[in-house]
Amino acid sequence: MRRDIVPDPQAGRAFYRFLTSVVVPRPIAWVSSTSADGVDNLAPHSFFTIASVNPPIVQFTSVGRKDSVRNIEATGEFVVSLTPEHLFEAVNATGTDFPPDVSEFDATGLTREPSARVRPPRVLESPAALECRLHLLQDMGDCTLVFGEVVHAVVSEDVLDGTLPAIDALRPLSRLGRDEWGTAGRIRSIPRIPVADWPGHYDAGTATP
Repeated sequence: MRRDIVPDPQAGRAFYRFLTSVVVPRPIAWVSSTSADGVDNLAPHSFFTIASVNPPIVQFTSVGRKDSVRNIEATGEFVVSLTPEHLFEAVNATGTDFPPDVSEFDATGLTREPSARVRPPRVLESPAALECRLHLLQDMGDCTLVFGEVVHAVVSEDVLDGTLPAIDALRPLSRLGRDEWGTAGRIRSIPRIPVADWPGHYDAGTATP
């Protein structure tokens, strides 16, 4: 038996809780930005993805116009740092609704690391970071979508396996439903199946037995 759940504009928060319990796991953009007055903000946003490969553009969604959006709108720059498992409590703490004149770096004791191409600092304790310049702000419903072109990236050498980061070294956090968070857990690896290797594969649009 299934239960039908219909979005109700008058009870949007209830459907939001359901939606974020189904769309899981969600990677986290740990966004640092700097206000026009020079205050460094740091906040986790769990609606985060890659929007374009060339040029490299990442996108996160802010539910409501929070300090991250206002700062990025004013300065045109931000940094996305990876959220590793061992910083679980610190990542959660940066989601606290501090006033705009309070820096989450200072409140949580995290370390600023100067960025190479943008003004907002990176999180020194994070193993990887993407420095971004604003590409587009798009209002959608009660949210703001932020698109940023990656102009510089940095990664700690101790998480590299050859030229790429190893997932078991990054140990990224993700958001789940309610107050739940996820970790990488068991990692499975499987190659894509070339169509030529598929049983009864298609050749020039014709199936061959």
